Amino acid sequence: MEITAGGRLEVRITHADVGKRVSVRCLTGDRKAAEKFTDTVGVLTSWNAGVLLITLRTGETVPIAESALVAGKVVPAAPARRRGPAASFEELAPVAARAWPPVESERLGDWLLRAASGFTRRANSVLPLGDPGLPLDEALAHVTRWYGARGLPAYIQTATGAEGTQERLCAELEQRGWMREVSAELRIAALAPIGDLDADASGVRLLRVADDAWLARYQRARDHGASDMKAAGRKVIANGPSVWFASVPRGTGESSAAIGRCVVDGRWAGFMAVEVAPEYRRQGLASAVMAALARRALEEGASASWLQVESDNAGARALYDGMGFATHHHYHHFRSP
Repeated sequence: MEITAGGRLEVRITHADVGKRVSVRCLTGDRKAAEKFTDTVGVLTSWNAGVLLITLRTGETVPIAESALVAGKVVPAAPARRRGPAASFEELAPVAARAWPPVESERLGDWLLRAASGFTRRANSVLPLGDPGLPLDEALAHVTRWYGARGLPAYIQTATGAEGTQERLCAELEQRGWMREVSAELRIAALAPIGDLDADASGVRLLRVADDAWLARYQRARDHGASDMKAAGRKVIANGPSVWFASVPRGTGESSAAIGRCVVDGRWAGFMAVEVAPEYRRQGLASAVMAALARRALEEGASASWLQVESDNAGARALYDGMGFATHHHYHHFRSP
């Protein structure tokens, strides 16, 4: 908090600081009772009619009454990272997008509209990396029409929690009735320690094309049964800068015991679709799959890694914590009203 030489707390933010990262302290409860304070750090996304809206790193928006403010100041755009490779949002966002390439796309200014018959929101949402070239309401109307013409709901993928992310756009979408349906974390880590995991990767097969056993294990492919969506899904997962599929065969059955996918893109290796059959879990197969993929990515010159994990997936979060992955930013999918 901002403290003057006299020891008093002061509010040193104004309406002109909308869009900046701030730290504020506000009074909670009854002023006549014992004073209690709450501190909030995030991006000041609006300040209207006596109410400040602050978007947290996780994407949650917190309203704060102007009358409750007792202190506030502008703070650096993002805290310094303490571990993992150095990376900016501007670098990571296109890398992650190239790992889930759409079947068709269209530019709207600096926005990229992506569609793939509904197979994954990442390939069926707008990636808004800059100015759409139109007033926001006109851009959103164009987006809604574009997806409607393809029989798809309109989604916009946004990010929060790092320098250059889109907290203000999140707030604008919420104000217009767009609903945040899914939130997840994009995590990063050094690649070499994953390749050095103490995991037996001798039983892992590495493929350039997903075979039937791999697809039979992939939950998302099983969930999407329509033939056009299956075809789109095969195109999405098969394409990318340098794609590898990992598979652990099992003695019986048509599906693999464990699978994974890795996309190597310059210095980055992205891990996704790491899945293990229920009867094979807790045997180290997920670590073996990731170690095998990491070793291949290291051979191709990658040195850093990323992955995406939903916030409520406790098992995956614990696994990736142990591998050294740390959250870089959060991303969200907003659906049109």
